[in-house]
Amino acid sequence: MEASIILQVFLFGLALSMDAFAIAITDGLVYQDMNKRRGFFIAGVFGFMQALMPLIGYWIVAAVELAVKQYAEKAIEITCTVVSWVAFALLLIVGLKMGFDGIRAVTHPEKRKPKHFTVKEVLFFGLLTSIDALAVGFALHGHNISTDQTIWLHVAIVLVCTFIISCLGVFLGNFFNRLFKGKYEISQIIGGVILIGLAIWVVASHYIGL
Repeated sequence: MEASIILQVFLFGLALSMDAFAIAITDGLVYQDMNKRRGFFIAGVFGFMQALMPLIGYWIVAAVELAVKQYAEKAIEITCTVVSWVAFALLLIVGLKMGFDGIRAVTHPEKRKPKHFTVKEVLFFGLLTSIDALAVGFALHGHNISTDQTIWLHVAIVLVCTFIISCLGVFLGNFFNRLFKGKYEISQIIGGVILIGLAIWVVASHYIGL
């Protein structure tokens, strides 16, 4: 396999892992009962989701081309736009809620309530951080990458990159959380800001082609 293809695959994996890194930091910050097992679980979910979505996107393009080849490009463009705005809306809503919860805990200490790890929320965040990766699958198909040649390599490298980066994010966020010495409302405010920033980034990257 050519070195240029390997480099392209690695860059895809690194780029996709950045969204997961941001949310992994948020999880590490806000979950007050974080431990190593839960951190690895979060990283595993994020890695799996980030690897799965490009594969689904790749197959969607193949199916659309078989069904309505003449409209495939327009359909893909519309889908990318819709996916970006859905991801933006969900990230914004979750980020605002998290931030407001933190602010409320600061202004009303009697209502302080620590945020705990839940599998359901981790799965939701995994889907949330990976949904815009569908567009990468569209791009892979557009580059005429054959499924039996490199698509599975893309999936494997994205999974590994995202897992490693997410592990770093979770434990980095948890490190800063411990520095706050129980002031978890600060963690929630920072986590909310990160999610709102990520929401803006998802839409901006779609329109400026990042």
